[in-house]
Amino acid sequence: MLLDGVNHVGVLTQDTDRLHAFYREVFDATVAQDIQQPGMRFSIVDIGPGRELNVFQVDGNTEADRQVPMFGRGRLDHLGLQAASLAAFEEIRRRLIARGSADEFVTDFGPVLSLFFRDPDGLEAEVCVANPDAQPGVFNPPGTPAARFTGR
Repeated sequence: MLLDGVNHVGVLTQDTDRLHAFYREVFDATVAQDIQQPGMRFSIVDIGPGRELNVFQVDGNTEADRQVPMFGRGRLDHLGLQAASLAAFEEIRRRLIARGSADEFVTDFGPVLSLFFRDPDGLEAEVCVANPDAQPGVFNPPGTPAARFTGR
């Protein structure tokens, strides 16, 4: 394998400051660069070691409004973020629920736990973490509730 992950994802927004605040408050992300020029604002939001969001706010561009339905959002459908640990996943989940950006449901995909959320622009994304309760060779379909988050 010649790759070791995703370097960055480019996203469009209509409110850069709001998007920065969301990723800072929920994920402890930092803004590494913020350039404003006529008609466009470009920023880099560090979301993990060597991983970033490239955020574009372009005057008159309405693509950030086109977020639903799933599989109707263009070539890139959603963003998957990797939590640093189970404790980080639980803290991110708490913050997202407190903001009303996610419900309490956590999907058990087998090797991975997943929590879907929407950012302030409506971009659907998920936070994933290795499932400490995974059973080797067991893969679950979407919608399978994670027992550790349902009290079962």
